[in-house]
Amino acid sequence: MTPAPIIETKRLILRGPEAADFEPIAAFYADPERSMGFGGVLPRDQAWRWFASMIGHWHLRGYGFWTITDKSDCTALGICGLWNPEGWPEAELGWIAFPQAEGKGIAFEAATAVRHHAYTVMGFTTMTSNIVPGNTRSIALAERLGAVHETTYDNINMGTEHLFRHPAPADLA
Repeated sequence: MTPAPIIETKRLILRGPEAADFEPIAAFYADPERSMGFGGVLPRDQAWRWFASMIGHWHLRGYGFWTITDKSDCTALGICGLWNPEGWPEAELGWIAFPQAEGKGIAFEAATAVRHHAYTVMGFTTMTSNIVPGNTRSIALAERLGAVHETTYDNINMGTEHLFRHPAPADLA
């Protein structure tokens, strides 16, 4: 299996997913408003399958979602990472902030660190964030990260999505 490297920021440690991370993922997928940007509500068994596929993505693609944790107490605050299931146009940068992490800049800090890692360590040269219409918080975060709306397309898994293009590595230097 491809292990997730550890990424540290000022307040966070991003690490590979662990079994204990499933409970907040299950809670996320049980909430209609929160899960809307990731396909909507899933029953617990289907949330488990999504969680397991998230782990398997590391092995198949060599990248995936990290669990965002608080550096001071290791509390899981969300997930952030690179996702590219079969049928998608290219890898995307995605994020989920669990309720206790919302409004604190956690997702921004994690997404900035993941994008930097993808560009400087993994050799990515381009990156998108695919966001369902109406997910205003994710759209605002993508724009705060400097991503611009490029197109709207039909995502094979999610239906209509807005594709936001992140600045290229040279544009961030």
